Amino acid sequence: MNTGHTSDISVLPEVPFTFVPHRINVIVGYPVGISIEKRVVQIAGLEFIRSVENRFYTIMCLHPVEPFLNILLQLFFRPLTCQFDIEHRRQISTIEFHGTDKKVRLLQGIRTWSEEMVGPTNKAMGRAIVRNPKVFLMDEPLSNLDAKLRVQMRIEISKLHENLGATIIYVTHDQTEAMTLGTRIVVMKDGVVQQVDTPQNLYNTPCNLFVAGFIGSPQMNFMDAVCSVKGDDVTLTVGKHVLKVPASKKQALINGNYDGKTVVLGIRPEDVHDSQAFISNSPDSIIESEIKVYELLGAEVFLYFDVEGTQMTARVNPRTTLRTGDKAVFALDMEKIHVFDKETELTITN
Repeated sequence: MNTGHTSDISVLPEVPFTFVPHRINVIVGYPVGISIEKRVVQIAGLEFIRSVENRFYTIMCLHPVEPFLNILLQLFFRPLTCQFDIEHRRQISTIEFHGTDKKVRLLQGIRTWSEEMVGPTNKAMGRAIVRNPKVFLMDEPLSNLDAKLRVQMRIEISKLHENLGATIIYVTHDQTEAMTLGTRIVVMKDGVVQQVDTPQNLYNTPCNLFVAGFIGSPQMNFMDAVCSVKGDDVTLTVGKHVLKVPASKKQALINGNYDGKTVVLGIRPEDVHDSQAFISNSPDSIIESEIKVYELLGAEVFLYFDVEGTQMTARVNPRTTLRTGDKAVFALDMEKIHVFDKETELTITN
């Protein structure tokens, strides 16, 4: 990708990466705004074209004679009907539209969506389909929908991809959209790529502190811990709590000479357990605290508590007996911990 410049100031650093064809490639990151949206424009070789009087971003291809790419931006469209808008796009397209049964069914489905959902996203998808593009660029197409419609439209985008087999580059600030839709995800921070991987690998083996905290909801718990190496034993001390590091994790701390140094300990909320059976089997990973907030979400419960001044979250079974104000004992699944360098914020144990 080319670097954007203003005078002698580099606006966006160069970030070389490859998108996988016939898959949904997601770009997600923080902060949301021009640094990420600019990447879509750079991919297309375009600059933003904005019609002030109509209050919408123009959807267009790279060149009238090369209609292989379609861009779906965050949109505010004129109040046209879905059918009229799609037909209009067919008429102005430089390619011939071949109404295969599959596409006809897709367009009929989009027309049905428009009666039940907000129209702009559906019309944009319909106009993209009739152009028969090889690549879809979608810039936060669901951001103007409410939570229920976003879920429904995520499903429809997945169906669209399965039916057309097209390459999709999908830009979003919502990590839930990224995880559920993406085949390959590019995680960015301040315009710089942090990690490119599959959703599962991003979740299980984040490369740094930012990716670990950004991917996953609720986000990963982080605590400052002092590393101690005594022979073959490695422990992480958080205040009065001494946690024994398992064999699968400790060698990286020994080889990195982290003895006596402060590191960042990360643990996902679902790996903080309150069941008596797990606590009994994990005597070397016990932490104690007082429950500050109890949240019941039906199929699960979130418990919020503090450990040495750091807020923690546990995702536990709804049958838990713990409530706000209770003294609680938890055990961490030390096989699932993540340890990061305090200075560089890079992972040590993954």
